[in-house]
Amino acid sequence: METSNILTAFMLTLAAGLSTGIGSLIALVANRTNRKFLCFSLGLSAGVMIYVSFMEMLPQSKDELAMAFGGDRMGTLYMLLAFLGGMGLITLIDFLVPESGNPHEIHGVEDMKVKDPLHRAGFLVAVSITIHNFPEGIATFTSALSGGTDIAIPITLAIAIHNIPEGIAVSVPIYHATGSRKKAFGYSFLSGLAEPMGALIAFLFLMPFWTPAVNGLVLSAVSGIMVFISLDELLPSAEKYGEHHISIAGLVTGMAIMGFSLFLFAD
Repeated sequence: METSNILTAFMLTLAAGLSTGIGSLIALVANRTNRKFLCFSLGLSAGVMIYVSFMEMLPQSKDELAMAFGGDRMGTLYMLLAFLGGMGLITLIDFLVPESGNPHEIHGVEDMKVKDPLHRAGFLVAVSITIHNFPEGIATFTSALSGGTDIAIPITLAIAIHNIPEGIAVSVPIYHATGSRKKAFGYSFLSGLAEPMGALIAFLFLMPFWTPAVNGLVLSAVSGIMVFISLDELLPSAEKYGEHHISIAGLVTGMAIMGFSLFLFAD
């Protein structure tokens, strides 16, 4: 594995994680939530991740696993197990996060105007979203290593878009708890650092054992994580903003962008 590829993967993961700060800034400076924009963005992010998972990463994973384990049948089995394993990992993390601290609880910018000194759940939300961002960091980092920049850059953008409302979700309750916009931004920004930390963990534990078989398993597991995030978080969050058709338009647009980009840059 070339050093330049590893550095690129780290930088992409860092960029995706720190986009929580964008959401925090929106919460701090905007007068009201642009719900149509957020719905479209969430749908777009889901479309990119779902399309690239099923049309690019899983087929590549199957090919690599078939070569490593002696044929299509066993390759398909290991691909399926890794795909479900990725879903199981992110499901377990969601299960361990208390419902009161759910990092995907919908908040609007308007909520910043309500100061409640008794509301201390903000810190729990920040901790919860930090824990939740670890597998997303692993997904971004390993996708850059496994699939190349043509896959990694769209995934980075998709996760970055997905992190913007997470930044709002952290900032609003922190502001409730402290009354400090500076602290609200700081905690939101720092929570995004969990993603490069996830990348570091992936680097330390996976790189010594990186083989085509491991590459195929990681691609499938990352696909499972991204499909789960899309179906369990992004699209339901868009629905809660109340703009169903706009979120579906974003979904289709994301799939179209991803499909044409892969077509244009295909070998």
